[in-house]
Amino acid sequence: MRAQIQPGRYSTIPPEGLVVFIIGMRINKLRRIRRWTPILAAMPKMLRELFRQPELGLLGAKTYVSGRTITTIQYWRDAASLGRYATGQTFAHLPAWRDFNRRIRDSADVGIFHETYVIGKHESVYVNMPDNFGLGGVSGWVKPSAIGNSAAHRLDSTVADSPAVTPY
Repeated sequence: MRAQIQPGRYSTIPPEGLVVFIIGMRINKLRRIRRWTPILAAMPKMLRELFRQPELGLLGAKTYVSGRTITTIQYWRDAASLGRYATGQTFAHLPAWRDFNRRIRDSADVGIFHETYVIGKHESVYVNMPDNFGLGGVSGWVKPSAIGNSAAHRLDSTVADSPAVTPY
């Protein structure tokens, strides 16, 4: 079904706790296709899983390609739903995250990033990304260890800093 144009000017009042999650990858070395193809293939697999199970909390998603960068903007019911999916042992995300950290993270062949926005809060991570990218490009960069190694802790410092994957 095609989207309908809504003539006129509009705004929105998002539900309390709505999360905008921006995630993506940047191909840093085009010729290293065997290195970045698994990263590229992981997101559609996760999105299929999430759309098949709306109870997980994903409300919608759109993917965009701009040069070497593929970005998916996701809308989540709340940060807790996003966190459960990201760290859940039975979902597609955690194995893909571990695989990236095991095989790719130090090579710089491909970069990954995410930014999480909760009304009044944010958290973001960039791995092997240009220094002018996303929120980090406009507000400066710090090591995650300076503010917390887990997304849940970066969003709420009262939550224990217990990352699902060993930080580096």
